[in-house]
Amino acid sequence: MTAAKIHLVLAALMGLAGVALLAAAAHVTGASNVQTAGQMLLFHAPLVFGATVARKAGFLADLMARIALSLIIAGVALFAADLSRRGFSSEALFPRAAPIGGFLMLGGWLVLAGSALFARRD
Repeated sequence: MTAAKIHLVLAALMGLAGVALLAAAAHVTGASNVQTAGQMLLFHAPLVFGATVARKAGFLADLMARIALSLIIAGVALFAADLSRRGFSSEALFPRAAPIGGFLMLGGWLVLAGSALFARRD
């Protein structure tokens, strides 16, 4: 399976999980963490779709964009998993999971910016 297919499948699953978490947050008392997790998933799913298409069209440097998208996906997954666990069970996924996920997302966005700068196509 190609990186593009993997990223697109994961983006779709991020969207699915985001919708499910937002629906769950509507039915759980004090579920602001669950709501934030769902929002993060839904905010980043379209980014992964769009950046994958931009990469395939040559608007992003290929390797940098693949690394960036992988960092963003991993970061969002870790961040959302930790917040969801906190929201549903009041326990962390593991110590510092959310900040690690946040730093992965930030790094991914930074590498994505770099991939736009170094793209071969204008």
